[in-house]
Amino acid sequence: MKPALHRRRAGFYLAALVLLADQGAKFWVLHGSLLASGRLLVVLPVMNFVLVWNPGITFGMLAGDGAKIIIAIGASIVIAGLFVWLWRTEKWLATLAIGAIAGGAIGNVIDRVRYGAVVDFIQIHAGFIYFPYIFNVGDAAICCGVAALMAENILRRSPVAASPGQR
Repeated sequence: MKPALHRRRAGFYLAALVLLADQGAKFWVLHGSLLASGRLLVVLPVMNFVLVWNPGITFGMLAGDGAKIIIAIGASIVIAGLFVWLWRTEKWLATLAIGAIAGGAIGNVIDRVRYGAVVDFIQIHAGFIYFPYIFNVGDAAICCGVAALMAENILRRSPVAASPGQR
């Protein structure tokens, strides 16, 4: 198998894996846990699970009723662009990062179409100081993917050569 095809498949497989993990976790939250009844589940000393419906985009922005379809369509266009980017990139880290972002985004679009809102449930805190946003597996994959793209961009930059006047 050609290396480019192997890399591309890995990116698509990671997108599928993130999507399955995201949707599986959300299914458990809605149907297999007590979170749907309003309970809070302490998972770790720094993490709780609590069900929150996010009708908006990132961190609840644009939560109006009319924006739901526009957000889903816009996100679908972005996802298509991500898959084109995944196909064209030549870097392993970028390919995997884009796959993670796409998988998380697809999971959130599915929620938006199915429920009209995104299922969020992961709450992070340190003692009584709480991170102000509750998120899901797909959101975490998106954030990790963006961080990996940023790291890949910083790491691959070649040093800037001094111009002739600066020598």
